[in-house]
Amino acid sequence: MNQNRPTEPEPLTLQVGSSIKNRRLDVYLHGRFSNFSRAMIQKIIKAEAVTVNGRVVKSSFRLNPADKIEVILPELPGKEIEPEDIPLDIIYEDSDIIILNKQPNMIVHPARSNTGGTLVNALAHYSAELSTGLGDFRPGIVHRLDKNTTGIMVVAKNDTAQWKIAKQFENRQIKKTYLAIVHGCPELNADCINVPLGIHPTKREKYAVRHNDGKEAITFYKTIETFRGFSLLKLTPTTGRTHQIRVHLSCIKHPIVADDMYGGKLVYKWQLADEQPAAQDPIIDRVALHASTLEFRHPATEKKIKFEAPFPQDMQNLLDMLRKYRCQ
Repeated sequence: MNQNRPTEPEPLTLQVGSSIKNRRLDVYLHGRFSNFSRAMIQKIIKAEAVTVNGRVVKSSFRLNPADKIEVILPELPGKEIEPEDIPLDIIYEDSDIIILNKQPNMIVHPARSNTGGTLVNALAHYSAELSTGLGDFRPGIVHRLDKNTTGIMVVAKNDTAQWKIAKQFENRQIKKTYLAIVHGCPELNADCINVPLGIHPTKREKYAVRHNDGKEAITFYKTIETFRGFSLLKLTPTTGRTHQIRVHLSCIKHPIVADDMYGGKLVYKWQLADEQPAAQDPIIDRVALHASTLEFRHPATEKKIKFEAPFPQDMQNLLDMLRKYRCQ
């Protein structure tokens, strides 16, 4: 046996999901454990610390649904997260998970240009028990919301919870609903937007419809309430592409209010009331998108659980204004 094999006592067991077909082992494991570089994953495989269906294989081994992977990961060097006493809106907590309502203008994890004031900094102050997460400086993080999107998030307190919830995301077993206030009123009261997405060809911070090389992206929507010039929509994405809802709604010509990246505009009281232009603050100054509900199987009990984040006050203010001035 190779003496460089990692020495963690218990292997992690993964089962390949039904959507994975003919994917390289090293690519798959790098996706599941992005805190390890692909080169490091390949070294772990070469050290015979990974088996597929009980056999030692190479990095290039092709995986298919239901394959059983056992992997022993080495301990990563510590990454220091500066704990910050930032208030968190905790909805539920047990020994495995934290369910929280993310507030607006909060980045989920530190990045090159934002090393503090993030959700991860707040979590590091709140709890000493967090999973390895999605990668460097991301303990506890299983999934993400955009900086200006509010709403429900699940945080993992240990790696077993992390892997089990991540698998549900991978297999599209997580049910998510969002609420958005958009410009205009869709012609259909309910529909499915099935348009592939990818990185914008010229603006790397944006995403765009990419029919030739984009990844599958599916969003169902239902109109909840209509006004003159605006609508409140309920959205249920079945895939989880970056900026998916924002790009899809822009694609059907109903961008989200205040989403200037994808065609949304700021809205002022004088506009809604059909008054003369006045020096006013916008009714809402961030993308009017809220992650409303999240349903999944608890990583320990395997029972289905569902959580809901209350409608945020800034979106409620806009909705109240629309009901007052723009009822049809």
